[in-house]
Amino acid sequence: MDLKIARLSLWLDRFEKGAVTALLGTMIVVVFLQVFFRFVIKGSLPWSEELSRYIMVWAVFFGASMGAKSGAHIGVEVFVNLFPPNVRRVMTIVSGLLTQIFCVMVLVLSLQVVFSIYEMGQVSPAMEIPMYIPYLAVPVGAVMMSIRFMQATYAKWKKEGEVDL
Repeated sequence: MDLKIARLSLWLDRFEKGAVTALLGTMIVVVFLQVFFRFVIKGSLPWSEELSRYIMVWAVFFGASMGAKSGAHIGVEVFVNLFPPNVRRVMTIVSGLLTQIFCVMVLVLSLQVVFSIYEMGQVSPAMEIPMYIPYLAVPVGAVMMSIRFMQATYAKWKKEGEVDL
């Protein structure tokens, strides 16, 4: 089982890093082109700001997933470290469960929004792409964060069970 989890983790690591790198690289190129067109050619690209905004949203949710794995999200470890190891393990599980509940709530509510936008057929003003595509970043990010929070909770739970000598 640990081998499958390790493979999933490695695959997600590569996917997240590749996606964030590609998204931010694309955003840099698009913004550079917009500045070049606006100040050198004296014309603007009508779609560049919209595309940059959507890319940023996707990059933020992939980055949030990466942060969930590395423990970069806000936590109150000073308070938790006051307790003995047994209590810390219980707090780790409770924290993990609450985080999963939050991720599931975000997933369910964001899917409702995505389906609503899909049914309305709304398109973006400049690029005229379906608006559910940018909004899909939220449920995709929620699923990825959920997986990463589970991994982080499991790793922390195993660590809390180790005896410090």
